[in-house]
Amino acid sequence: MRGSYFLVIKVEGDMIVRTKRKEFPLKAGYYVYVGSAMNSLEKRVERHFKKDKKLHWHIDFLLKESELLRAYLIPNDAKIEEELSREVSKFGKPVKGFGASDLRIGSNLYYFKDEPDNLLTTILQKLGLKWKSVKSPNEVRKLEGEK
Repeated sequence: MRGSYFLVIKVEGDMIVRTKRKEFPLKAGYYVYVGSAMNSLEKRVERHFKKDKKLHWHIDFLLKESELLRAYLIPNDAKIEEELSREVSKFGKPVKGFGASDLRIGSNLYYFKDEPDNLLTTILQKLGLKWKSVKSPNEVRKLEGEK
């Protein structure tokens, strides 16, 4: 399955995420990361739930130090990551330069003081998109079995 995804992440306390080349100061709260996987959406999201992995993308460095609460898998053959990110940016505060290096937008990570799930489902409904919400790698694997 191809598509995009949201990751809902909880950061317990103020922190600095250090990647290979950058540092991102983050406040305690909730974050939404917008990503895409045009080869295997399920495998990409399952990877994000794993703690033991090679740190490659900015999001890997954040997930090492925080809690991934859930993911929204949004199957779609079109690359809609940028559109989704623009929609999320209307409600959340962007973390400048986090992810999105291959897009025209300035971030793929957005801060929210409160849990953002109602906003995310509203965005998805407004855009007429279908999605599945998962809370673990096991739930992602079950989706793979449903194909």
